[in-house]
Amino acid sequence: MTSRTVTLLDVARVAGVSKSTVSDALQGSGRVAEATRERVRAVAEELGYRPNSAARRLRRSSTGAIGLHLPQTATRLDYYMNLAFGAVARAQEEGLDVVLLAPAGVAGGESGRVASRVDGLLVIDPEVGDSAVPGLLDAGVPVVTGERYLGPAAAPSGAVICDNAASLTALLDHVTERGARHPAVLAPAGTSAWATALRATAASWGQEHGVAVALRTVPFAATPQEAEETTLALLRTDPAVDAVICAPDGAAPGVLRAAATAGRTVGTVSVRTAGGATSGRTIGSTTSGHTAGSTTPGRTGEAGTHPRTLLLVASCVDGTATRSAEPPVTAVDLRPAAYGRACAELLCDILAGRTAPDTVRRHAWALETRASTTPPC
Repeated sequence: MTSRTVTLLDVARVAGVSKSTVSDALQGSGRVAEATRERVRAVAEELGYRPNSAARRLRRSSTGAIGLHLPQTATRLDYYMNLAFGAVARAQEEGLDVVLLAPAGVAGGESGRVASRVDGLLVIDPEVGDSAVPGLLDAGVPVVTGERYLGPAAAPSGAVICDNAASLTALLDHVTERGARHPAVLAPAGTSAWATALRATAASWGQEHGVAVALRTVPFAATPQEAEETTLALLRTDPAVDAVICAPDGAAPGVLRAAATAGRTVGTVSVRTAGGATSGRTIGSTTSGHTAGSTTPGRTGEAGTHPRTLLLVASCVDGTATRSAEPPVTAVDLRPAAYGRACAELLCDILAGRTAPDTVRRHAWALETRASTTPPC
């Protein structure tokens, strides 16, 4: 293994033991049988493993900071900025600074240098194709991931996860309840847990419900223009599509522009609702608000709607773009600031010994229903 830095996990795999056993064997600590200790040392020498001196130093002292690694697309997306603010706020409560790690600065075996600057790491939406992630996970300091890492690397010390399959299922259920019979999903490319779950759920939901879900893949951080172009091509080749669920943060306005260009009606801007409300909130799959007023909500061809022009639009990520669109777009509120806070809190708890390593916590999302999925009255 000369093409990259040999890690504890590499030694563990070849020796047929756990990563913690390798660590104890090489440090001369823990209850490790002498034969196992000798085998581990022999494998480590054969593979060319070199201990991380910076990580060893961190076990004896504190830097007073934690590192935050975000996807390379993070600077373009409101979601990650809000998440970062939430993480910073929680870390400050613990007396810790947050160091934002530049993607280029942690690739290529630089994890030791990173570990010398922080007590722990937050790695958000780790991609299998991100060359920095394996090194960060094996940097010798506690690591908490926001969502699971699906690639081969050392396991993190903890993770905070969302039920992304459930959130897309809720959106698909919602648009079909509102009348859609041929929904489409603009799913993100990439190898993050979020992107992978959305693509798999779009396919499995369609099979389970006997509904043809038109699945189109767009960039992980698709721009409104990219979403517009994809939606226009979709509506031209598959005019039966009557609902479009757009995954990437901030891309939904492009779907609305495509609908206008294609002559499709999206929801309505003047909706009669019970008590005058125009939106509701769903936690998980339980609706706490609903739209009323049409004779048969969601039935195309009734109450003045036309089955060939109506298009429902929704987004997998809520934000300024979905709330300020015209009409406002139904979306999943992933509560990014609270999510960042939850990730930082778990790392702080692990660092302080309040929580055992290998802890996985779940983060709740909410479905915000708005005019873009309200059929005209």
